[in-house]
Amino acid sequence: MNPQDPLSQLRDIHLPETGGFWPPAPGWWILAIALVAMLSALIWLFLQRRKKNRWYRSAHAELTRLERSATAAPSWFTQLNTLLKQAARMRYPDQHPEALSGDAWVEFLLATAPRDRVASRPVVEALVHSSWQPTVSAEPSEALAFARLWLGGQKC
Repeated sequence: MNPQDPLSQLRDIHLPETGGFWPPAPGWWILAIALVAMLSALIWLFLQRRKKNRWYRSAHAELTRLERSATAAPSWFTQLNTLLKQAARMRYPDQHPEALSGDAWVEFLLATAPRDRVASRPVVEALVHSSWQPTVSAEPSEALAFARLWLGGQKC
């Protein structure tokens, strides 16, 4: 190294130091805010849907309990009709289905059933009429199958 030579005192080309991780650029802040807002909206929608379908979960649990204690007794059919009326009241509050009875209740169940309405008519009529007649005219398994079908089509 010659002290008289000014070119020998020059350093090699070097890049400037990179910026640190923090603070992030404005684009990352916008992305983070958008992700938090979207996640919050999804959680809120999930909780609202869960709250709206709470009646469905309790009706399904009650149907499972009735399935375990299935007997060909009018009192059992009364409990099944009560369950269906409670579920109908929660799903169709403006139609007041809890006030229906007899043929009107049968027609309501068939009108709101998801499918197979014609084939279900004898089962539904027997289900409704077996709850107040001294002798049962329906099979509990058929009544449970219709109730499960009807409740499955009611979920929001």
